[in-house]
Amino acid sequence: MTYIHTKQGERKSWDDLWIDVADTMSQRATCDRGYSGCVIVRDNRPLTAGYVGSPPGLPHCDDPGVGHDLRQTIDPDGTISEHCVRTIHAEQNAILQAAIIGISIKGATVYCRMTPCRTCAMFIIACDIKRVVCERRYRTGFETEVMFAQVGCELDYKFDEIQKYAGEK
Repeated sequence: MTYIHTKQGERKSWDDLWIDVADTMSQRATCDRGYSGCVIVRDNRPLTAGYVGSPPGLPHCDDPGVGHDLRQTIDPDGTISEHCVRTIHAEQNAILQAAIIGISIKGATVYCRMTPCRTCAMFIIACDIKRVVCERRYRTGFETEVMFAQVGCELDYKFDEIQKYAGEK
């Protein structure tokens, strides 16, 4: 992502900065179906970060001879789609890292590449995270949007478009 400063000395917004950090974290992802990264921030200070990857000690999708562990799911609109279940989502990994190192993320903001899935949304709500900023929408993110609205978790998007996976039309 390229940013052009229009005035000398102008700096990008905090939201743009942290979205860039989430994008950078996504470069560590080990499942090419949805390179995703996440950073959790409070008071414009990074607390923890994560990316899509298998649990420690288990094989990754991009390991030689491994590949994806695909499962069919029925989306809320009735569409059948395939999802890789080998990996932990970026948001889950960031939350787990906070637990491992003993950092409270209560009241924090999550920055991620796309609308969190239903499970990640429940984790975010349970951690009492107050705001989620996504780079783009996820095609089945409506349920997450409803849950966040119900509990008062602010949800913002940088771009009002759907995030596409690698090879997705």
